[in-house]
Amino acid sequence: MEIRIEHHTLKRAMERGTNEAEIREVIKTGFPVSAKYGKEGKGKIFSYKQIRLNKYYEHKRVEVFYIVEENIIITVTVYVFYGKWEV
Repeated sequence: MEIRIEHHTLKRAMERGTNEAEIREVIKTGFPVSAKYGKEGKGKIFSYKQIRLNKYYEHKRVEVFYIVEENIIITVTVYVFYGKWEV
């Protein structure tokens, strides 16, 4: 299935600490997350092991929200959470 990453999603991705490659990986191999208003969502936890905003984080969790139209996945937005999860 084709994946179209919208400009808004890429802008938010840069602000929040992820990128196009991770967004595609989340859509292809992530686990489902709840979404509202007819959207679908997937999430994935990545190893991070870096400092962000003066605090060290073990992982980051990327959640991508999208719609599916005529066999095309169109991203709506992306969120990134930092912390430590069981992987």
